[in-house]
Amino acid sequence: MTTESVAPLVPEEKSTANPTYAKTSALDKISETAASHTKELDTEVQELRKRQNLFAQDLHGDDVSRTGITAILRKNKDAQKEAVSKYLKHWDGLTDKEAEEKRLADYNESTHSYYNVVTDFYEYGWGTSFHFSRYYPGENFQQATARHEHYLAHQAGIQDGDLVLDVGCGVGGPAREIARFTNCNVIGLNNNDYQIKKANYYAKKFGLQDQMRFVKGDFMNMEFEPNTFDKVYAIEATCHAPELSGVYGEIYKVLKPNGVFAVYEWVMTDKYDENNEEHRKIAYDIEVGDGIPKMFSRETAVKALESVGFEILKQEDLANTEDPVPWYYPLSGNWKYIQTLSDVATFFRTSFIGRVVTTNFLRVLEKVKLAPPGSVDVANSLESAAVGLVAGGEKGLFTPMMLFVCRKPAN
Repeated sequence: MTTESVAPLVPEEKSTANPTYAKTSALDKISETAASHTKELDTEVQELRKRQNLFAQDLHGDDVSRTGITAILRKNKDAQKEAVSKYLKHWDGLTDKEAEEKRLADYNESTHSYYNVVTDFYEYGWGTSFHFSRYYPGENFQQATARHEHYLAHQAGIQDGDLVLDVGCGVGGPAREIARFTNCNVIGLNNNDYQIKKANYYAKKFGLQDQMRFVKGDFMNMEFEPNTFDKVYAIEATCHAPELSGVYGEIYKVLKPNGVFAVYEWVMTDKYDENNEEHRKIAYDIEVGDGIPKMFSRETAVKALESVGFEILKQEDLANTEDPVPWYYPLSGNWKYIQTLSDVATFFRTSFIGRVVTTNFLRVLEKVKLAPPGSVDVANSLESAAVGLVAGGEKGLFTPMMLFVCRKPAN
């Protein structure tokens, strides 16, 4: 990492007098370019985005500062019921191939609906970084989360002044951490209006608004100019794609020649057997509880990266490193893995016991009409995910941290 001042992002906007102005102007220019391309999308897509934005406004309201249970209870009850129904309609059964095909075709709306109903649950349990991490003895939850993000930034070679794309940025937790760690400049791409509002709110709250912008878009059809970004990263987000080669191809397009793409990918490992009923049930639980149209294999991810032109510099399953504390421990309910006193509250919220308490609490509140209808359905869906994730981790069938580091060739 260099100690030089932040380099301008676009040559024609060089400014020695006010580098912050040059930086923010460049970020604004890229955001505005993406917005201008949005106007070129077909009418159906534009109308979908308008409906999604209006619905998010109805569901969540204007105040994005609320988090966790408070935010869950303050949702519009009618909109919440509709949001849950929109999501659950995509899940008709384990063996229903027609339902799977519909999910793949309707991935955008399915993912948007999923994060409309689970974002506040995620913040309640995990904070603002929606991903798993590796845990070392004596290391608390927040330290592990930050280290996992730093490691990806290091692998990508992100440096001071780099223009970086975060694909599937959530509410911006990793973007803020990586921006602080490297002094890079980040554009966060997201298809969920509520998360974008929260990400921009947090950026301003923590004084990082000059280093980042968060924009709405479809990672299967990015609206940035080709060869825009120095580096691209994705943390447990591209698994929502209906086809990995589609999202990887878009990343390849917007990455500069010689640029690096680093990703923590969710994949089924080489131990997974699609024809094994138990294995398929685990994959399905992960899919239904995490808003994923279809889980793909490691081999599929490798072929997809290579097919779009990437040179794979490194691939490693970071979940398969014999760490003394497993990545899935926050969900497992095994208290022996708690590393510090500060983790007790976090572990209680994410553990089986904590999830049961939260679900029953919401059940009571929903019954007396204090919680919006569908809150328990969301909690039950997330419980399916937890069961599948722990089982997949324990059996070595699934990893949430298949690390790929890839380069776009110079020519």
